[in-house]
Amino acid sequence: MPFVKILIHAVWATKDRKNLLSIDNKNKLCEHIKENAQKKDIHLININGHQNHLHCFISMSSVQSIATIMSLIKGESSYWANKNLSLMEKFEWQDEYYAVSVGQSQFNIVNDYINNQEEHHRKKSFQGECDEFFRDYNFDE
Repeated sequence: MPFVKILIHAVWATKDRKNLLSIDNKNKLCEHIKENAQKKDIHLININGHQNHLHCFISMSSVQSIATIMSLIKGESSYWANKNLSLMEKFEWQDEYYAVSVGQSQFNIVNDYINNQEEHHRKKSFQGECDEFFRDYNFDE
């Protein structure tokens, strides 16, 4: 049996970054994603977000890929959201997402960051967060 621990921090947004996630809807959606991930053998460490995006902390197994995990989470959760949440319009995720590896020494920092999304976004917009993330991880190179 292989011993693998690959920690991933993934972020994705609602289609057109529309603010469709009230706190209640966001909490229900995150809880559903946790339950669904468990059924699909996705080790979801943490999930949280804000009005138009979610952050997810995942420990990948040796047989998983980021693309498969994201497809399973995003596709099923948008379907579920349209059936189960009180929404003013059709719910969709953007096709894009970003994901980076996280070292074990950064575990608590990333976990706390995800836990504190509401507080974090009182100070910084999602666009500002994306710009910082892309700069810090050299996505432009």
